[in-house]
Amino acid sequence: MPQEAPARVVRELASRGYNAEREAVTLLSRTDDSGAAIERVVDALDADVLKVTREDVEGALGDTGGSARPGAGDAGGSARPGAGGVDGDARTDAGSDDAATATATDGTPSSPPEDPSVSTGPIPEDAGGASASDSSMEGAPVETKGVGSFERTVDEALREVEIAGDVTGHSTGTGAYEDFVSVFRDRYDRLGSKLRGRVNHRPTDSIEDMVGGSDVGLVGMVNDVRSTKNGHWIVELEDTNGVFPCLVTKDRDLADRVDELLFDEVVAIEGSLSDDGGIVFVDSLYFPDVPRTYKPSTADRHVQAALVSDVHVGSQEFLADAWTRFTDWLHTEEAEHVEYLLIAGDMVEGVGVYPNQDEELSIVDLYEQYERFSEYLKQVPGDMEIVMIPGNHDAVRLAEPQPGFDDDLREIMSAHDARIVGNPSTVTIEGVSVLMYHGVSLDEVIAEFPEEQASYDEPHKAMYHLLKKRHVAPQYGGHTRLAPEDQDYLVIDDVPDVFHTGHVHKLGYGKYHNVLAINSGCWQAQTDFQKSVNIDPDSGYAPILDLDTLDVTIRKFT
Repeated sequence: MPQEAPARVVRELASRGYNAEREAVTLLSRTDDSGAAIERVVDALDADVLKVTREDVEGALGDTGGSARPGAGDAGGSARPGAGGVDGDARTDAGSDDAATATATDGTPSSPPEDPSVSTGPIPEDAGGASASDSSMEGAPVETKGVGSFERTVDEALREVEIAGDVTGHSTGTGAYEDFVSVFRDRYDRLGSKLRGRVNHRPTDSIEDMVGGSDVGLVGMVNDVRSTKNGHWIVELEDTNGVFPCLVTKDRDLADRVDELLFDEVVAIEGSLSDDGGIVFVDSLYFPDVPRTYKPSTADRHVQAALVSDVHVGSQEFLADAWTRFTDWLHTEEAEHVEYLLIAGDMVEGVGVYPNQDEELSIVDLYEQYERFSEYLKQVPGDMEIVMIPGNHDAVRLAEPQPGFDDDLREIMSAHDARIVGNPSTVTIEGVSVLMYHGVSLDEVIAEFPEEQASYDEPHKAMYHLLKKRHVAPQYGGHTRLAPEDQDYLVIDDVPDVFHTGHVHKLGYGKYHNVLAINSGCWQAQTDFQKSVNIDPDSGYAPILDLDTLDVTIRKFT
């Protein structure tokens, strides 16, 4: 029989729950009948063994490898680190013809052309960004090499990963009234501190005692927004001392900014007190915002991160072939610098998330969904650093911030030793800070804002508003659930270099005040439920981020 490809050896071992050393896979792939050789090796393993070693193979097949022999055309039998820590996987179908790239030379990625193409470059500052529906990119053909001709080599000593803002293990909220008071007071204090340098803030009770016509500065939380019969706007701002009404007249340029206000966000105004002292006429309105002069950090070497989300294993519409093409590509020379994988939630489809979901499940048991996801995660090169946060389909509480998975789920997904952190969390990779947030609040932003400011087709524009408000979920009481903690983990204290979300199943990216915002699409085809709510997903995309330049390449694997 012809020698077996190392990729098939790896898959066969992974299907039986084993990782393997590179030398072990090499020996097995050289045998005349690798299937029989694998059977003999597995049968000889002790019950507690998880990784097959060269010694295990030689012990089961004999010191010379038993039936193992150098295969014809085997150039030294070299193999590379394999999927999920399984050394030696040599996937020959990686980078297949239907995987292509498109990137941001002008902020506009595209669905791939018929032949694979590539185009790379920076994203223009505050550009309209890009969505998967755009189709203006062209480029030179991509030469995709089979993984059998390439061996990944990484220096893990160069890696640096730090986690901040993770609620996991620190949740203290009981749901009592006092907890809600604490979290909103913390939000007001922290965001208010970013605004008090812009205005001469006076507490609401002090404004009540001021003389009519006085100049007023006020930092407050949006308590109410309503229109008058004349078309003006009254914005009620609340601080720790009370509530005060502020009037934005329709003839002022800032009237359009009222459309950007969400309940419970913190803003600042300047204006003048009415003659009777009962209202402030607003001249200026400020958001905490990202400074326009912000300069993001970059890595000191050429290294890349793949940003994905919404895998949805367990759904009948999970795109297993596309995911495998993606993980195959990670083993190629073209992806040798991709050392990090950041997954922004919804690893599995979950159970009971939306009406009649059970009719669209391929795996009905939640724990089995995670077990299957773990198997797909094993396809990722074992030398890659993986960080993941939960989403609203995952087996964690729905209220945000969401702690990372419990011990049982962590054990199921332990094969790749991924870092499992809360939603949201800031992951700093070799000096580049990436704010990871699943993105449930994007639904509210898109619902509340005019279509030209935020839409599902351009999710990055909704992300811009969260950056402007310096809070990933500013509005309470709507679609986004809030878990009261001793502090507001949803405040964006420090400006991130990259803002990565998922949830809406749409691809979009662009820069806001030099912060790169990416919504990374999904790995699930359109479900019947998505059809009913008119969601057309962007599936099988993997944004690849250059950490040394913050340029982005969008690769498509469907």
